[in-house]
Amino acid sequence: MTPDSVLDIGQRALEVTAMLAGVVLLPSLLIGLVVAMFQAATQINEMTLTFIPKLVVAALVLVIAGPWMLHLLMDFAEELITSIPDLIG
Repeated sequence: MTPDSVLDIGQRALEVTAMLAGVVLLPSLLIGLVVAMFQAATQINEMTLTFIPKLVVAALVLVIAGPWMLHLLMDFAEELITSIPDLIG
């Protein structure tokens, strides 16, 4: 196992992690921004108002994109496991 192969595995793991996290975080960020703009326009200063829409959007995204996320994670794990013989020797 060379340092290059370790770096490649680490880079691929970070890419998969960023894709999985980004799918959930970006829509939540956008909804938070929309709700914050609504609060600023109406001068409603309720801290819990942003929590529920973000939670609902995150749950919907997980329901909709969950199979794709699971498939991506399983592909990465399968690729990693099948490459073990090549990495060892």
